[in-house]
Amino acid sequence: MQEDNITALTAAVRGSVITPASPEYESARKVYNAMIDRRPAIIVRCANVRDVRTAIDFAREQGLTVAVRGGGHNGAGLAVCDDGLVIDLSCMKSVRVDPATNTVRAESGCTQADINHAAGGFGLAVPVGVISTTGIAGLTLGGGTGYLTRKYGLALDNLLEADLVLADGSFMTASAKNNPDLFWAIRGGGGNFGVVTSFLFKAHPVPQVFAGPMLWDWEHAREVLEWYREISPNLPEDLYGFLAFLTVPPGPPFPEELHLKVMCGIVWAYSGPLDQAEAAFQPIRKFRAPRFELVGPMPYLTLQSLFDALYPPGHQWYWRGDFLNEIPDAAIDQHLKFGSQLPTLQSTMHLYPVDGFPARIDRSETAFSFRDAKWSMVIVGVDPEPANAAKITAWTKDYWAALHPYSMGGAYVNFMMEEGADRIKATYRDNYQRLVAVKGKYDPTNFFHVNQNIKPN
Repeated sequence: MQEDNITALTAAVRGSVITPASPEYESARKVYNAMIDRRPAIIVRCANVRDVRTAIDFAREQGLTVAVRGGGHNGAGLAVCDDGLVIDLSCMKSVRVDPATNTVRAESGCTQADINHAAGGFGLAVPVGVISTTGIAGLTLGGGTGYLTRKYGLALDNLLEADLVLADGSFMTASAKNNPDLFWAIRGGGGNFGVVTSFLFKAHPVPQVFAGPMLWDWEHAREVLEWYREISPNLPEDLYGFLAFLTVPPGPPFPEELHLKVMCGIVWAYSGPLDQAEAAFQPIRKFRAPRFELVGPMPYLTLQSLFDALYPPGHQWYWRGDFLNEIPDAAIDQHLKFGSQLPTLQSTMHLYPVDGFPARIDRSETAFSFRDAKWSMVIVGVDPEPANAAKITAWTKDYWAALHPYSMGGAYVNFMMEEGADRIKATYRDNYQRLVAVKGKYDPTNFFHVNQNIKPN
């Protein structure tokens, strides 16, 4: 890359241009997953939409591969590329809450904490995920599952419109009225179609939740799983619980006798009226008493950040996922086998409910296809030490291979590594060809291909 070109680009943007010669380059190229070690030629840390357009035009003219970074949490590392240009949106963090319409407009560098901190000031919340440091952009474009999913839907179900910059540098808004084919595609189709620069979300009144974890000894894990598979889909939609296998962290709030024990847990979140919380929990209270519980009223933002400290940026990550509509006894056998062998403290398996509100939307209404799933499973190998990368990867792959025959065949796209074209097709099912057509219309050269890629015809 000629120095004159870099100088011209630097002069043209309000944000910053970072190259391998820049002092901040090493930190700027890092993403949440430390297993990813890629070295872009240029990082454009955008300050506004014009910077995004300038960066796209520059990359197109120079023939550079482009990756787009929002929060940088993508497990496969698709927020960064080797030798190309990274469009870094992390400084674009404007949030505007309109309490008159219960809407939130947020730029694409926002995290979940950013939007729900702002919304929480009005007693509102946007349905997003379970780690508050996750960026809203990739989360929403791929789906967005979390504590409010059963009651209010996926993050993408609450998206009202989005502003995008396309591969040719043009700017447009996608909504039900404007460019509806593009609006359909971005709700599940990821970053295949352009760079989303802002989102307009519907927000909901969630001033507080009644929430927290319950843990059972591992010897009761089969019983918990058998009970959970029956009760979870039959609970009221404002009561959500994700099941987890975990190693208890050695510190508060957990009692010392549980430290480093492998246990089976459920993290509950009730978003109905607080004076009805205990009544809602009655079916749960009838089951075996947990060994430990920390369930009570808390702000939604507190719940959403409950596990941030356990999963800081910079760890090694490898994950695999699948959608499930049943958990047969044979699958439970495999869960118990691999769950009892968690390879590191932070390695885990989660079953996230995705029934309720999402199931009432037809699978052809958005690109997100698995409206008939009951759970989104993710198996995650995590550890701070690079020396353990092979161990956590092998455990995750083996666990996933044992469970995949009991799945629906496709996965939540945000829980996928780089797993190939057939896996992408299985994830979109009968929506795939329609996505191909939209891709061909808005990005015919596949300019945006550092993603779970949908190739144009």
